[in-house]
Amino acid sequence: MNSIQPSSVATRAPAFVPETRFGLWFLSTATWRIHVLGRALSDLQRMAPEVPSGGVVLDIGTGQGHSLPELAQRFKPSQIHALDPEPDFAQRCAAMRESCGVPVSLHQAHAERIPLPDASVDLVLCHQTLHHIVDQTTALAEVFRVLKPGGRLLLAESTRAYIHSWIIRLLFRHPMHVQRSAPEFLEMLRAAGFELSEERISTPYLWWSRKDLGALEWLGFGVPKVREETLLNAVAVKPR
Repeated sequence: MNSIQPSSVATRAPAFVPETRFGLWFLSTATWRIHVLGRALSDLQRMAPEVPSGGVVLDIGTGQGHSLPELAQRFKPSQIHALDPEPDFAQRCAAMRESCGVPVSLHQAHAERIPLPDASVDLVLCHQTLHHIVDQTTALAEVFRVLKPGGRLLLAESTRAYIHSWIIRLLFRHPMHVQRSAPEFLEMLRAAGFELSEERISTPYLWWSRKDLGALEWLGFGVPKVREETLLNAVAVKPR
């Protein structure tokens, strides 16, 4: 397996907001692995059943690396590039990297300057990462650049309604001034050049994304039919 490849961008002021101590702990829990990451990947995979096995995958915001064995198992890539700006992410994701059974190259870099050649990646996963990035437009332009024509971006994001909720403000840290609604995220994807169809867009209203953590539904009040969506999953395609 390749060793970590630092990018020159790592020397500049970071253009993302790192997690709190609580956030880092939460990323190691079964709730994160099963109800956040696993459910998002299953939904994205449902919307992109034609994605072939093999190819090169880029994971943006690898963190502790729980996405690596999931990507290996679900998409059978020949190579995974793992990107994260945190200086210690190689150590934090080491166990997951070793367990996934696919060659993984680590890149300590920001998503605004991805250290990969043009049109070199078949599939990009950006799971709960874009809302940590300040310059989201530049990050998406970089994703578009490194994807091959016909390549896909699997995007799973929390929207402004969730990030601005009291519980998330209390426990996590984000750049609040750049948060977007689901329609605004979709508009930004299309402005970046991606193709999006309605059958490749999903807005699940999962219990953990609600202000009451699903308590009202559990008490029998049901799910509100009129609401601002808290989550967005989308499969965006780079035109051929």
